[in-house]
Parts: sequence; structure tokens; C-alpha cells
Amino acid sequence: MERMAKELQQIRSHGLYRSLRTIESAPDARVQIESKSLIMCASNNYLGLANHPRLIDAACNAIQVFGTGSSGSRLITGNTVLHEQLESQLAGLKGTEAAILFNTGFMANLAVLSTLLGEGDVIFSDELNHASIIDGCRLSKANVVVYRHNDMADLEKKLLQRVGHGGNSRILIVTDGVFSMDGDIARLPEIVELADRFEAWVMVDDAHATGVLGAHGGGTADYYGLPSDNVHVQLGTMSKVLGAEGGFVAGSQLLVDYLRNRARPFIFSTALSPSVIASAGTAVELVSKEPERRVRLHEIARRVRDGLSYLGFQVLPGETPIIPVILGDPERAVEFGQRLEANGVFAPAVRPPSVPPGTSRIRLTVMATQSDADIAQILNAFTRVGQELGVIA
Repeated sequence: MERMAKELQQIRSHGLYRSLRTIESAPDARVQIESKSLIMCASNNYLGLANHPRLIDAACNAIQVFGTGSSGSRLITGNTVLHEQLESQLAGLKGTEAAILFNTGFMANLAVLSTLLGEGDVIFSDELNHASIIDGCRLSKANVVVYRHNDMADLEKKLLQRVGHGGNSRILIVTDGVFSMDGDIARLPEIVELADRFEAWVMVDDAHATGVLGAHGGGTADYYGLPSDNVHVQLGTMSKVLGAEGGFVAGSQLLVDYLRNRARPFIFSTALSPSVIASAGTAVELVSKEPERRVRLHEIARRVRDGLSYLGFQVLPGETPIIPVILGDPERAVEFGQRLEANGVFAPAVRPPSVPPGTSRIRLTVMATQSDADIAQILNAFTRVGQELGVIA
């Protein structure tokens, strides 16, 4: 106990202590947080579907028919027609033969990496991949080679070093589609080209890309116009754009059948509740039928990103609704977030270990449901706080 107390004190002294905030309203463009009405600028609810009336109705109807819980794993008592329908919908969204559900995106990454790879195999992983990919790589017991972020020359060099000697090792290149802290997009066509040369599989985690990128909202492969069979494993979540919870993997029927029979996180987990599945299925419909939500989202992202850059903030380049404003020092970032909140904007600081040391930031995210008045208030708040703290002139 004394050791834990000392470690927590050390975390506090470095400005890295974390505590929970209490949200008292539905997830929307504006939320009630501890009795304050704030513009939400830290949510992954990019299209504003998490409190959409149709999703709520679908969840309520599912409870009336199927009850509140699934009662068991998918392979025993937890499989309903709703689960099967959603998997079919997700495969359609991704343009793949099949899909399989997991209880979280984190579990989906653990499942794929620990099931498909093992000792003697090689995983090439982007240095900024999500923690769930990192943990999945560790769990797989494969050899892990980390390449510099989005650096295709470095990936090629390391592929040549590790793969050019032949052998029967399975090779996987894994990357986030949209990187959650930087907001940039993986260079997927070049990754696919390298994978073809070195007879490797490609896995992309589209947690922040599904419903956001692509002409059809299909994610990173859709964004680049890549055939789905060029990307062997497409992973996503229902907890962001789709406004529900859970994760999924889309790919060939063979891949899905194999995961259903071998992936321990699937076999030994109670299935997601019917209400969650029903609401996610309705969200997939809205993603497909209401592309104007995506258009609005990207319009808002451009306006906010351009506005902050014009004001003089250090904004990482990109075109997604994740807009990182780099402040460097964790204490400064925390103070900046607190002052934003005092100005009606909820965008807390992101600090190590979520980001590398020296890159603490405000990870600003925007939503399709935010109004022009919301955008103006966001930019005004950043202007005021940035001037107060000497971040901008």
C-alpha cells in the first residue's frame, strides 16, 4: 500500500494525476458536467448518433423483445438474430465477406493478434498504434518490430532486414487507420504495396475511421478506394461513430470462422446485450443513408483547424475531426484545459503516457451536431485562454 501511495504522489508531482469527471446529461454537442453546461470537444461521438432518437427507440424495442442481457456467450445462449444482422451490416459497410463482434475494440485487437500470430511470427507495428494493439502484440508472443510513425521508408527497411531471409514465419503489418492522438491517416496504399512485396497480411484498426472516412463511411480502405481484399483484417468499434459499444473485425469468411472458433475473447465472453446491438445496427443504417452528417463533420473540422492555425496555435496537420493543439508541458496543458472549461468548452488535457513526453496537448474533437455558434465559442475560448497563458500573441 505504501508503494502505491508513493507512486501516486509521484504521478501528482509530475502533473499526470487523473481523476474522473461526472457527466449528467446525454452525449451531445453540449453537455452538463458537474452542474455546468459546456460545449463537448472531447467526445468520439463524431456524428452525434449516441443520443439519436432512432438509436434510443431501437434499444428500447430490443429490450422489450429480448430483455436487458444476453445471458451467455455467443456460442451458448447469447446469439440472437440481432447479433447476426449487425455482423452482416458491418460486413456490408466494410465491403467484406463477413464480420464478427467483440465486446470492445480493445478485446478485438487482443483477439486478432493473439489468435492469428504466435512465437516465431513477426508483427510490424506503427510506433503510434493504440495501446490495445501494443498489448495484443505482447500477448501474441510474436516478434514485434516497431517502425517510425507513418514512415514507409523505415517500414520497408525493417521488412527487408527481418523478412528477406525466408522462412515460414507469418508476417503482419498493423496500423491504426486514424491515429487517435494525432488525428492523421495511415498511408494504407503504400502499406498494402509493401505487404504484397513481402507476402504479409495487413491489419488496420479503424476505430476512429469507421463512419468518418470514405465515400460510404467504410473507413480507411474506403477513403483510399482500396479493394477490401487488399486489407486482410479491418477492425472497428461501435463505441465511437456508431454511438453504442463493442468492437468488430471484418474480413474474409475464413478469417471470421477461424476467430469464432479460436479467439478466446470471443469464446469466453458474455455476448453484448441486445439493446446495444440494436442501436449499433440503426447507426450503421444512418451512416449509409445520411452522408450529409459526414460532410458537416469535415466542414466543421476544417473550420476549427484552420481557425486555430490562423490564431498561431501549434496544430498538427490533418483532415479528421481529431485536432491536436500541442502545448508541450503537462502542467501547462492541464491549466489550458481548465481555463477552456471556465470559458464553456470541455476539452481536457492529454498527457503522457497517452502521448510522448513533451507533447502534452489539448486533443480537440468536433461533432457534426455542433452549430456555427458553438464553433465561434470554441475559437473565442481558445483565443482568450491562449493569450492569457502566452501561448499565442
